[in-house]
Amino acid sequence: MKFLHILLLILIFSLLAGCAPDRTAVSADGIPIAFQVQGSGAPALVFVHGWCCDKSYWDAQVPYFSRKYKVVTVDLAGHGESGLGREAYTMEAFGEDVVAVVDKLGLDKVVLIGHSMGGPVILEAARRMPERVIGLVGADTFNNVEQKFQVDELLASLRANFSETTSGFVRSMFTPAADSLLVEKIAADMSSAPPEVGVSAIESISIYWNDKLTRALQQVQAPVRCINSGRYPTDIEAGSRYASSFAAVDMPGVGHFVMIEDPETFNRLLEKTVAEFVYLADW
Repeated sequence: MKFLHILLLILIFSLLAGCAPDRTAVSADGIPIAFQVQGSGAPALVFVHGWCCDKSYWDAQVPYFSRKYKVVTVDLAGHGESGLGREAYTMEAFGEDVVAVVDKLGLDKVVLIGHSMGGPVILEAARRMPERVIGLVGADTFNNVEQKFQVDELLASLRANFSETTSGFVRSMFTPAADSLLVEKIAADMSSAPPEVGVSAIESISIYWNDKLTRALQQVQAPVRCINSGRYPTDIEAGSRYASSFAAVDMPGVGHFVMIEDPETFNRLLEKTVAEFVYLADW
């Protein structure tokens, strides 16, 4: 009897495993893209991490927003649990990663939220599915869309010693008052990313920001909002020259990782922004 009971349990667990939803999509170039889903409700909120990060950087947002919305967190190619092997880790290819996840889940109306490098990524995703995106939110990105970046020295340093350079680079993103344990945790995590991914992505970010960003902003139809760090106040006038809907709010007292350093304020501002998108979409 005990043996039959064990067999029954094994059968039940096997059936449950077979019914478990697949948490991997395949991007346009065949790279597997890992993602997680929690909650239900429309619109779906799709969270996209920044350079050398992963979907866990949104852990303070998932439980808060999944009470009301379907929440999707994505690992871009070369990050987290997603696949490697891409020839170049470009903003356009990352945008395809997001589209692959949205397609896999059959999402109809989405809000795209992108931190740092995730800002250009969600622009590229929105350009590819304009009928489904009702709004974009940048988290400490698009501070000055007209600014030009020179990254030759940074790239040389990353190629020479990726871990050390990244660790120092990450530390500079925090304010002097930041939690030292958080600084150490994020610096260690990001500096352990695959060097080939980090170098390629930095090179792509600079090309995109200098040559493609403003044109992409002009092409995106959905409203664009930003929740940024107050360390470098957002040039709203510059953003508005390319997207009439562009607006931003700056969070005081935090560094680059606004959603981690002060999740309570960030979540409140994001919740208000999502409600505004729903109202503007009128559906």
